Amino acid sequence: MITAATDLYCVLGSPVSHSQSPLVHNISFRKNKIDAVYLAFEPMNIETAVMSLRSLGIKGASVTIPFKETIIPYLDAVDPLALKIGAVNTVVNRSGRLVGYNTDSDAAVAPLIAHGIQDKTICIIGAGGAGKAVAHGIAKQGGKIIITNRSRSKGAALAAQVNGQFICLDQMDTIDVDVVINTTSCGMHPLQVAELPFPAHNLNQGMVVMDVVYTPLNTRLLSIAREKGCTIIDGLSMFVAQAAAQFELWTGLSPDTQAMREVVLEKIPLKR
Repeated sequence: MITAATDLYCVLGSPVSHSQSPLVHNISFRKNKIDAVYLAFEPMNIETAVMSLRSLGIKGASVTIPFKETIIPYLDAVDPLALKIGAVNTVVNRSGRLVGYNTDSDAAVAPLIAHGIQDKTICIIGAGGAGKAVAHGIAKQGGKIIITNRSRSKGAALAAQVNGQFICLDQMDTIDVDVVINTTSCGMHPLQVAELPFPAHNLNQGMVVMDVVYTPLNTRLLSIAREKGCTIIDGLSMFVAQAAAQFELWTGLSPDTQAMREVVLEKIPLKR
């Protein structure tokens, strides 16, 4: 039962109707007997949204597309890792002081470690907030990074930050890599589900292909990669890992990640 004493948490994004963050965090609050509720908000302006976090006393927020980078100037402090990446996906309200963190970086790297990262050539598609987090995580593990992105300036800038190489989208046919990671919304349900962020003919048996999109779980990229004999990593793996880290920052407790995954699997479309 929601009362005046119930703590409020939220996700800020646009679009945000597809987000499963309310599912995973609300089940975690219930399992840990925390009097809190988590809602999804789609603000038009991030400055106004941050003002609302303050005025409403919202205890914490997840931050997603397109606000991961633009929210930074409006926070009171930013964790050094998030500042280095240049993207925030988590806000913690510490007695009225809003502090930004990035839990995407470690979450993206975690499912890849078993397949090897050091000295592997890894193509990261996208140079937005998620792309930056993934790139810095891969660089920390010693991967050889190729960045491809619609905006040459953003892509080249990120490649320079992580000592990687930038390749334009129209030159993707030349890319020969061990791992492909899509960090864009390409392939997301419902508007971009038919789009493919990486050339199908460049996917070869033995490659590892990861997609941060988790609606649908089996994106077109992952479906084709599976057919070609690639090892695939779905977006739910990263999503749950970053959400669990957010929950720990907000509450100091470790959530049940299996319960998080299962509650999402009950709701999201599995196929493209």
